[in-house]
Amino acid sequence: MTGTPATPRWLDDQMAPVHERSSPQHVLVTLLGDYWMDQEGDLPSAALVALLGEFGVSSASARAALNRLLRRGQVDVRKTGRKTYYRLSDDSATRIREGGRRIIRFGQHSEWDRRWCVVVFSVPEDKRDSRHLLRSRLRWFGFAPLYDAVWVSPSADADTANQVLADLAVTSATVFTATTVGGADSRHPLAAWDLLDLRRTYDEFTDRAEQICHRLRDGRVHPAEALVIRTRLMDDYRRFPADDPGLPDDEMPDGWPRARARAAFIAAYDALGPLAEVRVRQIVSLFDAEAADRARYLDANTMA
Repeated sequence: MTGTPATPRWLDDQMAPVHERSSPQHVLVTLLGDYWMDQEGDLPSAALVALLGEFGVSSASARAALNRLLRRGQVDVRKTGRKTYYRLSDDSATRIREGGRRIIRFGQHSEWDRRWCVVVFSVPEDKRDSRHLLRSRLRWFGFAPLYDAVWVSPSADADTANQVLADLAVTSATVFTATTVGGADSRHPLAAWDLLDLRRTYDEFTDRAEQICHRLRDGRVHPAEALVIRTRLMDDYRRFPADDPGLPDDEMPDGWPRARARAAFIAAYDALGPLAEVRVRQIVSLFDAEAADRARYLDANTMA
């Protein structure tokens, strides 16, 4: 007797509850950006709670996530009688568009002027939260730590770095651009990135994305599964622009896997879109048929 095939380990990971991977707030903003970015109107809170339920988030945690997003100004709220409706704030929508473009365009061929942007900073020990936030922002914009307080990037510009410092009110800092100089014992700026670990992460991601495409071609992905996997796939891929130096392929180690990972991501992400949209509409239609009809998945070309 033939048993049910075992669920692939990578699929178990993709379907893990949200608390094991990322916050409910993050998932909720991702969903609003993926399916209602350019649509008019808002969504009832009950529909958003139900959507988060697909990711293993309890109703209480989902409503707490909505309240946190509201306090941060990431969503706008409207009340009609006893019903509450939410939509992305204009500021959030702008940031998501910019972030989406950066993610999708990452890995495309580009020229490099062989100059590095360097940020040197000092943040007091009693402001460690600010220091952590500064490092996170710099990482997002393509910087990495050559030394503890010396961060470098071949792709970011001085204006971006200065804006990050200004936003966080970091005044003990210097930003400049430079070419690589030094003797045989000098540490090359690429040493700021763990390229061996990044290569392994790329390969694992690419294998998962290609397996997803195989399962889609075989008709073995249902709408509920597609919604979760597509969101997880974006969640995983969005980390690469922050973890990869972003140099042209001929400046990277031989056989650098970035291009293959990008191709696999776009193929899987776009192919999952129609099925994921079906599931989104199924859930939201239980609470608001018009809002469900407005749901539209964004493909990579639209995001770029």
